Amino acid sequence: MTPPGAPRINPSILSADFVNMQADLERIATADFVHVDVMDNHFVPNLTFGPQMVQRIQETSPVPLDVHLMITDANRWAPGYAELGAASVTFHLEASHDPVALARRLRGIGARAGVAIKPGTPADALYEHLHEFDQILVMTVEPGFGGQSFMPEMMPKLRALAEEARRVGAPVWFQVDGGISESTIAQAAEAGADTFVAGSAVFGAADIDVAIADLRALAAEHVHANR
Repeated sequence: MTPPGAPRINPSILSADFVNMQADLERIATADFVHVDVMDNHFVPNLTFGPQMVQRIQETSPVPLDVHLMITDANRWAPGYAELGAASVTFHLEASHDPVALARRLRGIGARAGVAIKPGTPADALYEHLHEFDQILVMTVEPGFGGQSFMPEMMPKLRALAEEARRVGAPVWFQVDGGISESTIAQAAEAGADTFVAGSAVFGAADIDVAIADLRALAAEHVHANR
C-alpha cells in the first residue's frame, strides 16, 4: 500500500489471465487495490462474472477489492458485493434510482461507496451529493470492454468535479478507468485524479512491479503539482 495521500494504482483483472487468476493476483501484490469489473450484458454489452467469482477473488487477493459494477438495478445488487468483503463498491449513477440511499447502505455494511459516470453524463449530475460518496469514477472510455483508447475530452469533467469537491470540502477520491498508461496518466492526474485503473499497462508489462511503481511515480509528480 502507498502512503496516505499518494496516488493509488488499481490493476484491472479484465487484463488478467482468467485461467490463472490466483497467480495473476499474486503478481500485483504491490498495487493498492485490484479493480474487479462486474458486467451483466445488459447495462453494458459484455458479460464477465458475478458474486461467486468475486467472492473467490476476495478470498485469494493479496490486496483489497475495488469492485466496479456495470449492472442494472444497482440498488438491488450492489450491497451483496459489499457483504462479500469488498473494500470499495462502485455503482453507476445511471443504473441507480436512489444513489444516495445506496451509498449510505454500502457504507453501513463497511465498504467505501463509489459512484461512476459514463462519458455522456455531465459533472453537475453529482454536485449536490459529493459528501455522500467516498470515490467518484470518471470513465475515460465507454464502459464495457478493456483495451479502449483514453478519452482526453473527459478531463474537463474530471477537473470540474475535483474543483467542486475542493470547494465544498468533500474528501472524495477521484478515479479514472480506461486507457490509462504511462502516456495518459499524467494528464488524468493533472485534472484531479488520484486513483488509477490500469489493465494492459500493468498485466502486459514485462515486470509488473516496475510497471506499477512507474505509473505511481508518474502520477505522483502531477497529483502533487495539482494540489
